[in-house]
Amino acid sequence: MYATSLVCSSCGDSYPLDARFACDSCFGPLEPTFDTAALRRDLTRERIEAGPRTLWRYADLLPTREAPGSLPVGLTPLIAAPRLAAALGIRELHIKVEGANPTHSFKDRVVSVASAKAVELGLTALACPSTGNLAGAVAAQAAALGIAAYIFVPADLEREKIIAAAVPGATVFAVDGTYDDVNRLCTELAYERPWAFVNVNVRSYYAQGSKTLAFEVVEQLGWRLPEQVVAPIASGSLFTKLHKGFAQLVDVGLVDGDLPRQFGAQALGCSPVAGAWQRGEDRVIPVRPDTIARSLAIGNPADGANALAVARATGGSVTAVDDDEIVEAIGLLARTTGIFTETAGGVTIATLARLAREGALDPSASTVAYITGDGLKTPDAALAHVRPIHVAADLDAVEDALDAQPKRLATV
Repeated sequence: MYATSLVCSSCGDSYPLDARFACDSCFGPLEPTFDTAALRRDLTRERIEAGPRTLWRYADLLPTREAPGSLPVGLTPLIAAPRLAAALGIRELHIKVEGANPTHSFKDRVVSVASAKAVELGLTALACPSTGNLAGAVAAQAAALGIAAYIFVPADLEREKIIAAAVPGATVFAVDGTYDDVNRLCTELAYERPWAFVNVNVRSYYAQGSKTLAFEVVEQLGWRLPEQVVAPIASGSLFTKLHKGFAQLVDVGLVDGDLPRQFGAQALGCSPVAGAWQRGEDRVIPVRPDTIARSLAIGNPADGANALAVARATGGSVTAVDDDEIVEAIGLLARTTGIFTETAGGVTIATLARLAREGALDPSASTVAYITGDGLKTPDAALAHVRPIHVAADLDAVEDALDAQPKRLATV
């Protein structure tokens, strides 16, 4: 394995590749470090392409190895979206469809890596605080591996996401409070229980799974870096790890070129990172979430400051869109691509549309938008687009209805 140690991104202290909450010296976040020279020597495109049809084809760039029996995750479609591109005035647009993962969200990626490390370290169960998608991913992966799962979610979470966690056999705790309350509770429990809280005590490994979203896009584009990407920000981990993934491919010599401009997307009702961006500050002020985009409703994002730094360093930005824009964007994506996204994807497409409208994107650049979850997870958010025509079981009734509703034939 080419991962060598955990290193504090604040003070530089180094630790073994074990389960740690943070740096012992300064409580800073810990990141796996890799033997880049050895990777440049050994790793080739051909070696990756000969690997499994999962994210584990990039195992050399990850800090653990696949756990036997785990769910196959990754290598999700990257689809060209010419009709959506035309509607937005963009030359080249691709959509990364994470709803194709086993539990229909990108969280399967981070859980695949975190659970592999948990098994390697001999931890007895998987656990997590979650806004929804992570809950289902942890429950499913634990079931596949044959270990226990303990899930903690806000009590007002969408029913569909609680069901997805409960059916695979996880013990689900519905906690009175926001996600940030749930996260504090789980941090306390992580000190008391010998469990792998995937986004707490094994977070250093969990976050590495998001890099594979960068690796796959580059490979699927023919080993070419996109020029600009739009992705949602909740904790900020996905957004920052995309940047690390693109950079790592350059560092090990698999691709050349400039790193993509990164544009972050938040819901206005929970937009602490976008708020800091608008103020021109580095400090992210926590907020109390109030948005339909519950999977992004993290009011105190752990990697918010890092997400700001990535947006600034790459020439991107962080934008907040309101709930009406989110709902409209869900319909726009579906009508132009056939992809039904949950509210987080609505945030991404609404932000993409806003940036294109305001001229903040380069319309001639190759663009990738990350759709992180399936619309069946949040169907109620799309009810505004559901307008069936009720008719009798009669041919004339259908013809009359079609004549009366010509605008229904519009596609965009």
